[in-house]
Amino acid sequence: MTPLFKYGAFGDEMGLVVAFAIGLGFGFFLERAGFGSARKLVSQFYLNDLAVFKVMFTAIVTAMLGTTYLAWMGLLDLSLVYLTPTWLWPQIVGGLVLGVGFVVGGYCPGTSVAAAVTGRIDGLAYVAGLLVGTVAFAEVFPLIQEFHASSHFGTLTLPAAFGVSYGLVVFGVVLMALGGFWGAGWIEKRFAGR
Repeated sequence: MTPLFKYGAFGDEMGLVVAFAIGLGFGFFLERAGFGSARKLVSQFYLNDLAVFKVMFTAIVTAMLGTTYLAWMGLLDLSLVYLTPTWLWPQIVGGLVLGVGFVVGGYCPGTSVAAAVTGRIDGLAYVAGLLVGTVAFAEVFPLIQEFHASSHFGTLTLPAAFGVSYGLVVFGVVLMALGGFWGAGWIEKRFAGR
C-alpha cells in the first residue's frame, strides 16, 4: 500500500535520501531532454519548438493516470497523498513572477539547477539570482505576510470544486492533452524556421 512514507516504510531521514535521489533523477532527465538549455526552453515562447509543453503535459498525464489506476486497484490511498493547500491570490502573483522570470531568464528553478550543475554560466547566474531573490523575499516577508496568508481555500481539487467525479476529470484532462498535442504540432509547423 502506498504512499510508502505515510505507511511508515521509511522515516524522515530516509525520506530525505529518497527525495534527493528523485531530485537527481529528475535533473538528469531534464538535462538529457535538452531542458538544461535556455535556448531550448524559450523556444516555446517563440512557438517554433513546443517540446517543453509536450514533455511536461505528458508527465502530468502519465502521473495522473498512474495515480488513478493505482488508487482504483487499491494500491494507493489518495486520502494520504499530500496536496498543496490553495492560497489563491498569493499563488496567482507567485505564478506571474515565476512566469516573467522564466521568459526573461530562460529557465525555471528546476531547469536552472540542471543547467548550473552542467557548468552553464547562464544557469549559474540564474541560480545566484534565485538565492538573492529568496533572501530578499525573507527580508520583506513581514511586510507581505498578511497578503501571503490571504484567500486560503484549503486543499482544493477539481472534482471537489466542480462537484464531478475523479474519472470525469481524468477523462477531460486526457482529451485536453490530446487536443494540446495536436495543436502544438500544428503551431510548430506554422512557426517553423521563424
